[in-house]
Parts: sequence; C-alpha cells; structure tokens
Amino acid sequence: MEFKIANMQERKKPLYITVYDELYKLIINGTFLPESKLPAEPELAKMFKVSRMTLRQALSLLQDDGLVKRIHGKGNYITKISENNPKIGLEKIGNPIYKSHTKQIDDVEMSFRIDLDSEYTQQVLCRKSAAVVAVERWYKSEGEVVAYSFTFMAIEAVAELNLDLQDNDQLLEMLETRIYELANRSTTDIKRSSSVNAASQKHKVVGGEDCDLLLESVFIHEEYPLVYNKYYIPKEFSHLRINAVK
Repeated sequence: MEFKIANMQERKKPLYITVYDELYKLIINGTFLPESKLPAEPELAKMFKVSRMTLRQALSLLQDDGLVKRIHGKGNYITKISENNPKIGLEKIGNPIYKSHTKQIDDVEMSFRIDLDSEYTQQVLCRKSAAVVAVERWYKSEGEVVAYSFTFMAIEAVAELNLDLQDNDQLLEMLETRIYELANRSTTDIKRSSSVNAASQKHKVVGGEDCDLLLESVFIHEEYPLVYNKYYIPKEFSHLRINAVK
C-alpha cells in the first residue's frame, strides 16, 4: 500500500501537520479500520516519504485526538470512533473507571482487610477512627486486569451505611455504584503514577507501567469523606473527559 501526498514541499503548513491531515482522512474514511493496527512506523514513514521524527509528531497529534493509541511493545492502533453524543465525564459524580476507561469492564475482583488507624488515613479521611477498612479492586476486561483501585473507609462508616462486611456483593455494590448515588459531592485530583505493579500486588495490571491516578474523596457529610479512593488507569486505556458548560 502506498500513499502519495501531493506537493508536500510546496505547502506552507509544517510537514507533520500535512501527514497528520492525511492520516486523519484515512482513519475517518475507513481506510484504516477501528481497532486495527497501523503499519509499523518505519513502513509508514516510507509510505509518506517523511522522517520517523515527522511521522511521530503526526501520530502524537492523532493520539491527542483519541484516534490513535500507542500500546507499549505492540505499536499504534486505531481506536473506536466515538459517537456524537457527549459521554458523561468527570464533572458528574460517579465511578471514574466507567467514565474514563476505554475498555469494557466485564468483571471486578475485590478483597479487603481491617487495618489500624494511621496518620495517613486520618489525613485522607479527615477524622480519627477505631480502624479502617482497606479495599482492593481489580477491574478486568476479557480476562485481563486493566485497572486497579484502593479504597480507605473508616470502620464507623460501615455502620453508617448499614454494611455487612461478610457480604462481599453488598460491599462491592456500595463502592462501585451506591456510594455515588448517596453522595452530595466529590473531589478528584489527577496525577501520574508508575507504582501500580508493585511486587506485592496480587495481579499485574496490563499496561500499568504508566497510569493516570485519580485520587477521589466522596462526601455524604460536609465535614469528612465517607470513602477515599485511588483509581489507577493505565495511560493506554485512559480517556479523561470534562464536559464544561457556562
């Protein structure tokens, strides 16, 4: 397959923008199908008769647009082209995994333990407690772990929410959905992390070498959060959206 870009040298726009424009059209018109793998970078650079540096600049713009995603060690893939209807973003209270992850989550594995209160949990939960419930969740898609979360909840919140810690389904439903239905507000800090795949982890997160980390406090009471969540979404699967209106 060969692609010709007419009069590339005569155009005033930067060369990488011209390559970007041509690749954009090829993706939109279906020459490159959604979820298909693009040719290797040396092959693409040869097709467009440009340097690999120029090609990578064009691919970077396509990645910013959400049309191309780079999977480490595998190459560049076309993403699914989203519908015109705006997807609910982080501006609405709700589990950020389902709003920010590009994979379809089909299973959630959970485990928890009871820990002693510490200065750290006092800080993130904004109160002292007799003990804290520490909950881990692994989000799976087609058998692969593609995201991870860690939650702290004061033991007093168990009684407030009328939770039975021996009922795993009830606890999971509370953390996944019910807590957001009860909440009146939440705060989220977004950071970058590379620590999700620690040696002590039960499961290795696919693509977890570089993650978007969402630090979320969910409030029912004004004075303290009921739960504090840390969501790790691998960069290659992360799509953080905020729909701002005036």
